[in-house]
Amino acid sequence: MTRDHALLLETVKLAEQSRADGNHPFGALLADAEGAVLLTSGNTHATDGGTGHAELNVARAAAAKYPPEFLESCTLYTSVEPCSMCSGGLYWAGIGRLVYGMSEVRLAELTGDNPENLTMSLPCRQVLGAGQREIAVEGPFADLEDAIVHAHRDFW
Repeated sequence: MTRDHALLLETVKLAEQSRADGNHPFGALLADAEGAVLLTSGNTHATDGGTGHAELNVARAAAAKYPPEFLESCTLYTSVEPCSMCSGGLYWAGIGRLVYGMSEVRLAELTGDNPENLTMSLPCRQVLGAGQREIAVEGPFADLEDAIVHAHRDFW
């Protein structure tokens, strides 16, 4: 198993815990260049509403804790492709790489028109590609989709 796969599976565990805690089933973490986990977060919808996304929580904490020069070498891992808000947060935090498990298109199939997750048809690569610095993006990982979908089953 690659490091990326192992860390994505950790985000699935965070998503499952987030759901168990009464939030939406999403998880994210920040790892340094060697793969050491620095920060983690689940979704915090119960307390933060629609902006309590796991990725934005991690990006905000990372920007407060680490200098941009360090964050450029870090990777944000997330169970599901970041929305436009979270992609922007990742960009502005200065994180240099993004790895996600399942596409937002697939998420939209699961959530439908649920008012708590009205997905936007705006891929993270498009949002990040509009910026002035390059962010490496990898995902989705089809072989992990079943595990990620499991965290969402019967939630929406």
